[in-house]
Amino acid sequence: MRPCTVAIAGKGGTGKTTIAALLVDSLVAAGVRPVLAVDADPNANLHEAMGVAVEETLGTMREEAFTRGIPPGMDRRAYIGYRFRRVLVEAGGFDLLAMGRPEGTGCYCFANDLLRECVDSLVQDYRCVVIDAEAGMEHVSRGTVGAPDVLLVVSDPSARGLRTALRIRDLAVSLGLDEGRIFLVVNRSKGEEVADGPLPRAAVVPYDRAIEEADVAGRPVISVPPESPARAAVEGLRRWVWERYR
Repeated sequence: MRPCTVAIAGKGGTGKTTIAALLVDSLVAAGVRPVLAVDADPNANLHEAMGVAVEETLGTMREEAFTRGIPPGMDRRAYIGYRFRRVLVEAGGFDLLAMGRPEGTGCYCFANDLLRECVDSLVQDYRCVVIDAEAGMEHVSRGTVGAPDVLLVVSDPSARGLRTALRIRDLAVSLGLDEGRIFLVVNRSKGEEVADGPLPRAAVVPYDRAIEEADVAGRPVISVPPESPARAAVEGLRRWVWERYR
């Protein structure tokens, strides 16, 4: 059965990685297992929010696999598949895959095609896939992580942030995503009035001091207590997503 795929995008500093981490944690706690968390932002820090260690990304693996010799008896396709599985980080109830930075100089078409095959094969083992995407959605545009069932665009309550969210929506539509599956998540709200606009809201996540304290102390975001206002809001978001797209 095809898994439910949720992509979370937003410009830097909006807290999209926090939302992604809390959503993965909420899914796992609700018994939606296993979940695949995909860090598709080159500035990879989803693993820190989730409290797991990442030693290698698909970006570094891809380049090494095409610049170094492969073991005797293996062709490059088999070697890519072998290294791909080693990049996957296994944790309690979820696994994490860090995509790494976009390709540098040179042609990586064959490498990306192989990675796309690996990802397509991998996701079938999961009930839900949560993608922490960058604002430019490079991996979506290259097709490496496929098209999500729903795209959540995270913004702060400011007018500038909301305009940026609309630009991300427009970019997503230009990449072929269904406009009816793109929603706004207002994060770090302190009770500001956010008027309804062309991007429908899926959730409003309040400012939460516990999130800020965890970040400053270098603790995983998912360590915040169950009574955390942000955690409660993301739990509501999880129910909203799961009822519509499971």
